[in-house]
Amino acid sequence: MPLSLSKKVLFVIIWLAVVPAGLYFTYIHYPPENVEGNEATLVSLVVFSTVILLLPIVVNGTMIFLFQWVALAAFIQFGLFIEILLMQLSVIPFVFRLRVAKQDWHRIPLNSTMFFLVSFFSGLLFYEVGGVVGSMGLETLIIPIFFYQVASVLINQILLFSYLKYIAKASIPFYSKDFIWDGISNLIMMPIALSFYYLTFQIGGYASLLIGVPFISLVIIMKLYNSSEKINLYLQKAGEIGHQLTERLKVSEVLDIFIEKITSTLPVEYAYILDCYDPDLVLIRRVEKGKRMPNDLPPLKKGEGISGRVWESGESMLFTSKKEWVDIAEGYMPDQVESVLCVPIVRNQKVRGVLLLATSKKKAYEKMQLMIVDILCSYFGVAMENARHHEMTKHNSERCALTDLYNYRYFEDLLALEFNYLESGQRRCLSLIMLDLDHFKTINDTYGHQGGNEILKGLSNHLVELIGVAGTVARYGGEEFVILLPDIENQEAFQIAEKVRQHIADTPFLLHDSLNGQDRRKMVRITASIGVATAPVDADDPLALIRHADRALYTGAKQLGRNRVAQYVK
Repeated sequence: MPLSLSKKVLFVIIWLAVVPAGLYFTYIHYPPENVEGNEATLVSLVVFSTVILLLPIVVNGTMIFLFQWVALAAFIQFGLFIEILLMQLSVIPFVFRLRVAKQDWHRIPLNSTMFFLVSFFSGLLFYEVGGVVGSMGLETLIIPIFFYQVASVLINQILLFSYLKYIAKASIPFYSKDFIWDGISNLIMMPIALSFYYLTFQIGGYASLLIGVPFISLVIIMKLYNSSEKINLYLQKAGEIGHQLTERLKVSEVLDIFIEKITSTLPVEYAYILDCYDPDLVLIRRVEKGKRMPNDLPPLKKGEGISGRVWESGESMLFTSKKEWVDIAEGYMPDQVESVLCVPIVRNQKVRGVLLLATSKKKAYEKMQLMIVDILCSYFGVAMENARHHEMTKHNSERCALTDLYNYRYFEDLLALEFNYLESGQRRCLSLIMLDLDHFKTINDTYGHQGGNEILKGLSNHLVELIGVAGTVARYGGEEFVILLPDIENQEAFQIAEKVRQHIADTPFLLHDSLNGQDRRKMVRITASIGVATAPVDADDPLALIRHADRALYTGAKQLGRNRVAQYVK
């Protein structure tokens, strides 16, 4: 969680109270040793440590700075003050390499204070167990150095754990992956540090060059290997994500999985998916810091802002800091954003949408990640097209083409399902309203079938609005409609039916009179006869419920004068 300004200022106060006074205390009680005549060696150590800090090794997502052995060699040769000074000088390249965002400026005094405390107390332990600065005797160095290394790892972990748990309020284990790697790397570096120390006695500052060149070369080789492994891992993840996307048949599921997977694979705080509805680029999914946000941002035009330019050019765009995109962006963009990755979603050689990813960290995205996102967007484009095609096909198979209500086939399946719920005890009852327009043939004969269709479409809209979420409206056939009402008793269903009947009778419907050649707009009034039946009181199976509602409609409403509601009577 973000730290408050007061906590950040507190770190500055702690740094002012600890580090300057601590440096002075150390200089007085543990002054630099063996510096005279070894100035070139000291300078080479500073340069060498800075270069190493800028070239960390990443193992399983953990960034390892193999610089401790240089600081250890400096400590054995020049004393505690020089080692602390070297560690303090390393804070700037260390923070730079971690790509700390502006809002995390407190990391500089925080890391400086932690580095000082680790160096100071580890050095005191070195002296306490008999360590001697500048000693050539291996037997007087191994045990003190071992205690020094173990203490530095433990103190660093205690400080880091305390900060994360009690200040940042993060839930982490004490024995974390970083702690284990830190301990292993420090122990491995011990013999290298000793070798480096002895070598500087023989050739001075050239030792940094003699050991530094092969060491840095090895680090670069390991970085290249790690990059290759990372690419392979990304490609494997991309394939897995692609399979998961193409298995989904709902657009919402495809969007959810794509956002979830891409935000867990890459450093993403803000993710936006936009669809191309020429001439607008419309937002269809918006996630900020893990939370789904409303799609209420205004659309962009082609060539407008970062996303609009990607739509227009069909080319991806990658920015490592705000100053690179601030003059390009238009419309909405969170203030904290630094790095931006924007990729076109292409299908059949045409841009169908745009994905924009962003984070508050600088230099968060690499060209390698751009390639992976491009692959994922290809999978996403295919999955979205398949899902939309499936939903459209499903919609067309379930809906009446004229009224957009559910059709008879869908209604039959739904009725069977609801009866299963009724029989298993998941439903108390199930009411069915069957509605038939009165004298509808006269409407068609007077105003034409086009006019009749307009009546049917208008009535359908009214029925859906009247019933809402209480039930399901379907077109049964011709001018007949059915309304299925789960968990609604017979008497309540009768009241709903009466409300529907009254609304139809009181509402004039607009149509075009297409038979007289003038295509005039007319307001026409209609009525409906309605039958109501309820299971399990009136029927034991789906067909019986339909039959009994139909019987109530014709014998209880139609034959008794129309424009009325009738309940089924046994």
